[in-house]
Amino acid sequence: MKIIFATGNKNKMTEIRQILRDLGMEILSMKEAGVDIDIVEDGKSFEENAMIKASAIAELPEVRAMDAIVLADDSGLEIDYLNKEPGIYSARYMGEETSYHIKNANLIERLTGVPDGKRTARFVCCVAAAFPDRKTEVVRGTIEGRIGYKEEGENGFGYDPIFYVPEYGCTTASMSSETKNAISHRGKALQLIKPVIGAYLDTKGI
Repeated sequence: MKIIFATGNKNKMTEIRQILRDLGMEILSMKEAGVDIDIVEDGKSFEENAMIKASAIAELPEVRAMDAIVLADDSGLEIDYLNKEPGIYSARYMGEETSYHIKNANLIERLTGVPDGKRTARFVCCVAAAFPDRKTEVVRGTIEGRIGYKEEGENGFGYDPIFYVPEYGCTTASMSSETKNAISHRGKALQLIKPVIGAYLDTKGI
């Protein structure tokens, strides 16, 4: 049985494969699975958007023919001082084609003069699973931190260079892949979805 993960982001697929490798299943991106669909993410929460994506892909005839498990995530950055912006609009913040270097610079500028104690933020990731029997489930993982004063680190992507984790004394972009995957919002959510997938496989005798 295969897993189709609803993303075309190569960096995200690398993380996902590392975290889920002990499932021993082939994990395909949408492109690798031959899925080409535009999905309107009009949910009001990370959970709703993840479920919208997973369910839409799972109902495609070509996916149902594959008897695959579909996973989809919706993730983003919540900055408390900015009323939890950019939140569910993290990927679309300032436009999807805008580089994260520009997005990060804008967020830092908006926090000019704001002290450490009020720069609190978190990454949120919700992972939804849609199974061939049409059952669905969604889980949430988070990591708490604060927004730094400049971009630091080369190992992450997106907002990682400005997300500082005090316990580790660095941004998530400065962490090794192993450390980041162990503590990140996506890592936690994927760890939570593993037993859900395992329970489904057990019911099928796989």
